[in-house]
Amino acid sequence: MGLKQTPKQWHNKFDHVLVTNGYSINDADKCIYNKYENNTCVVICLYVDYMLIFETNLEVVCETKKFLGSKFDMKDLGEAELKKNREHSVAQIEYAQIIGSLMYLMNCIRLDIAYAVGRLSRYTQSPNQDHWTAVRRVLKYLRGTINYGLCFSGFPSVLKGFSDANWILDSDEMKSTSGYVFILGGSAVSWKSAKETCITRSTMEVEFIALEKASSEAEWLRNLLADIPLWTRLASSVSIHCDSQAAIAKAKTKIFNGKNRHIRLRHNIVQQLLEIGVISLEFVRSELNLADHLTKPLNKKLLEETSRGWGLCL
Repeated sequence: MGLKQTPKQWHNKFDHVLVTNGYSINDADKCIYNKYENNTCVVICLYVDYMLIFETNLEVVCETKKFLGSKFDMKDLGEAELKKNREHSVAQIEYAQIIGSLMYLMNCIRLDIAYAVGRLSRYTQSPNQDHWTAVRRVLKYLRGTINYGLCFSGFPSVLKGFSDANWILDSDEMKSTSGYVFILGGSAVSWKSAKETCITRSTMEVEFIALEKASSEAEWLRNLLADIPLWTRLASSVSIHCDSQAAIAKAKTKIFNGKNRHIRLRHNIVQQLLEIGVISLEFVRSELNLADHLTKPLNKKLLEETSRGWGLCL
């Protein structure tokens, strides 16, 4: 095992050898060296003790190797080759197109794929074979449920909502997923599943953020329905069901402490909507929360039960 200062000493030595022989160090990356001489430019990239030499003139490359070999104990590994793994190559554009099509379907009718599509859309820039496999599973599921649609029964004619959140399901991302769904006439009329933009420190915080988003959507939906002359009388408030008693209790108190002062703006929004009667908050058990599937994967039985609650059926 080498000394802790060894990497620094090695770089200092390498810098000195190359700079004294006419090379300059790249300002943006201190491991790249270049030398321009006699209308030729040699570029050397250093990674620990490996080197890549770039030059179109093979004779100049050989001279550079000879120079480096005289200064350091080196082994020539030959010409570098870039091999494309065709077996596992991924068509990024095709992946993005499929995700876009799934998102359109998700936003229009199929909220049952909202969580899956939301997760897969995070890898649009660099999908791999695992992501392709998951996309194929979603497409296979859609093929088996191709006749599913939102069925409106007309009852109940009262708008009600459900909100839920899942605190840091993926430890690699450290961001939670929240979702909400609103039911009217026996079917879903508005829904959302999305990754939070901020990092939360407790389940109460992420549940409260989801509750605030659902409350804002409830206010908009209530105003929308108020201007449509199909409802003789709107309910005094939109009932939002949440499976976090801590978040509900937080919404009904004006006490702040050092742990949650950073969500005060969201708290004020929810509390104001409560005070003016736009929303009311109700506790619901997780197994009866219709927004549960928008934040986490469920087994087949729970998905079928939730889909019936959404009005999603044949």
